[in-house]
Amino acid sequence: MLRYPKLSAALPIALGLLLSQAQARNADPGTVIAIDILMEPDATMVQHAEAVNARLRSVYPKGFSLDASHHPHISMFQCFVRTEDLDKVYAAAAKVFAGGNVTGLKLRAFKYYYIPDKSLGLSGIVVEPTPQLIKLQQNLITAVTPFTVKSATSAAFVTTPEDPVINPLLIHYVEVFATEHAGEHYLPHVTTGLAPREYLDKMLAEPFDSFTFSPAGAAVYHLGQYGTAAKMLEDLDSKP
Repeated sequence: MLRYPKLSAALPIALGLLLSQAQARNADPGTVIAIDILMEPDATMVQHAEAVNARLRSVYPKGFSLDASHHPHISMFQCFVRTEDLDKVYAAAAKVFAGGNVTGLKLRAFKYYYIPDKSLGLSGIVVEPTPQLIKLQQNLITAVTPFTVKSATSAAFVTTPEDPVINPLLIHYVEVFATEHAGEHYLPHVTTGLAPREYLDKMLAEPFDSFTFSPAGAAVYHLGQYGTAAKMLEDLDSKP
C-alpha cells in the first residue's frame, strides 16, 4: 500500500488556489470571464473601508461584509476576456504595473459616494484621480484591450446558488468601463458595502476626514455580484 505524507494545514489552501488558477487557464477556450484588474490598498485604507462596512451592515444586515470573497480594492480596468487569453492578460497587465511604481503612489481619499440601485446604494470611498493614476490606467487599458470581448452573461461572473443572476447594471458597467469609467471619467474608489439610499444620503452629508494611503500591490480578480473582487486569479508583481 502506498503511504502519503501528512499535509500541513496551509497546503490545502495553497493547492486550492493553484487549482482555481489552473481551472481558469485550462477552461473551455470559448468561455468568457469577467475580470477586474485592480490595485490592492494598504492597511490604512483597508481599516477605513472595514469601519464603513461595519457601519453599513449595522443598518442593513443583508449587505455583504468585506471578506475573502469581497476584497477591498481599487478597480483599474473591468472587462470581459476569453479564458484562453488570461495568461496574455496577466503578462500585459504585469508589465504595465511594473513600470508604474504602484506601491510608490501616494493617494488621497477625500469623500464618500454611492451608486443607486432602486432603494439601495452601493457605497464607496472615493480616491483623488491624480494624473499619474489616470496615465497608469490608460496604459493598462491600452495593453489589455486587444484581448477583450464586448459582453457576456451571468455565467462570466462568480455567482452563488442564492444569487445566480448578475445585476444587468453590472454587466453594462463592465461593457462600457473603458469608455465611460476611464480617463476624465475615472472615479477610483474602494467599495464599502450596501445600505438604504436614505441612510447613505445622510452619511454623504457628514464631514469627511481625508487621509492618504498607498497601494500594496496589484492583481487580477474574477468579478462577482456588485462588482466585488470575488476570487483572485493572478497576483501581479507590481514592483518597479
